[in-house]
Amino acid sequence: MSTAIWLPRGLTRDCGEFGTRGHVDIVACFAEPGVVLLHWQDDPSHPDFEVSREAEAVLAAATDAKGDPLRVVRVPAPRTLTDDEGPVDWSYINHLVCNDGVVACVFDDPRDEEALAVLREAYPDREVVGVDARPLFDRGGGIHCITQQQPAL
Repeated sequence: MSTAIWLPRGLTRDCGEFGTRGHVDIVACFAEPGVVLLHWQDDPSHPDFEVSREAEAVLAAATDAKGDPLRVVRVPAPRTLTDDEGPVDWSYINHLVCNDGVVACVFDDPRDEEALAVLREAYPDREVVGVDARPLFDRGGGIHCITQQQPAL
């Protein structure tokens, strides 16, 4: 059995001209079957405040492939709200799970440690390590993005 869950939109900046047009890998991801980590913007002045709430509503109404309700875990968005280009789309959701570890995005932000703690709880048997992802996000991606498929030579 399989299930597809469609979120209404991606993070605001990522949906812009130089973004991915809303890839899910900075909005939500499965930490394990039935458990979804969700980017959670709690500042009402940021446009992703509404995006987070829309995504949570969809996920709260969704079920996994077995028909069981999902458990949604909020992962706080960084406190940094803007840069020179406008509202940031920085997200701790865009991380890499590999072998015994998790390589997580950090942003020299006051929320880095709080978000890493949530990831450590979500992945208790793995070492969670933060890497400054600001240069990656400046170019439209994150750690998960740069570890994806490579074309055959």
